[in-house]
Amino acid sequence: MVATTLPLRPDLSVDYDAYAEHVRRLIDAGCDGVVPNGSLGEYQTLTAEERARVVTTAVEAAGDGARVMPGVAAYGSAESRQWAEQAAEAGAGSVLLLPPNAYRADAAAVRAHYAEVAKAGLPVVAYNNPIDTKVDLVPELLAELHAEGSIVAVKEFSGDVRRAYQIAELAPGLDLLIGADDVLLELALAGAVGWIAGYPNALPEASVALFRAAVAQDLTTALPLYRALHPLLRWDSKTEFVQAIKLSMDIAGLAGGPVRPPRGPLTEQVEAAVRAATEKALAEGLS
Repeated sequence: MVATTLPLRPDLSVDYDAYAEHVRRLIDAGCDGVVPNGSLGEYQTLTAEERARVVTTAVEAAGDGARVMPGVAAYGSAESRQWAEQAAEAGAGSVLLLPPNAYRADAAAVRAHYAEVAKAGLPVVAYNNPIDTKVDLVPELLAELHAEGSIVAVKEFSGDVRRAYQIAELAPGLDLLIGADDVLLELALAGAVGWIAGYPNALPEASVALFRAAVAQDLTTALPLYRALHPLLRWDSKTEFVQAIKLSMDIAGLAGGPVRPPRGPLTEQVEAAVRAATEKALAEGLS
């Protein structure tokens, strides 16, 4: 499931036609689905009208709502539930939900937040990103959320591969989804069943091949691909990840484009590093 970037025109308005084309391109390349309105989709900068239209555009372009998992993060639980209800009305199959992040929420607040959004009726995938949210969905808390029926899976972005084994022990029915591109192989070998991915926006075919080999534990195929792609995959975990992935898309001839403030252009040093890694991957036949 690709956490999709959002094409913007030079005036920074949303190019919905280009976004629909991007979604279709990813599906045609073998990706199982898309995750609109995540951080890569710059949802924090969208108006309510734009955010809703991104979801309906994704569902229509994907051709099957089960392939669409909109991000429904918001400062308040009521707003997150409203976005989950909008996703359901649009025909999406599931939603991705961060914990409360307007403050450092405790376990009780986290549980109440997920329970509220689950009332919308769609399967909820928790998103653990303690680096940015300062709220850590530790394995014990994830097990509680799963036991309460509030979540069906977790996008694990902490980077701590050891958690995969704890989650499997404490909540064996909870699906583990790879949340950071640069630990894909390690989490796949630890039992992850999915990947909410960033770099397939730019290199979808190679990324799909890597993921399929990794979850099949085919190291003969996966390891060389992983080594070749890792100089790019690690940008998914850096502050400049949106700009980096969009730059790689531009170099690959896809609809990358500008970003909305407060994000700004890459520094010359970072741009050169991303450009070199992307051009190297393309030269090696990865796309």
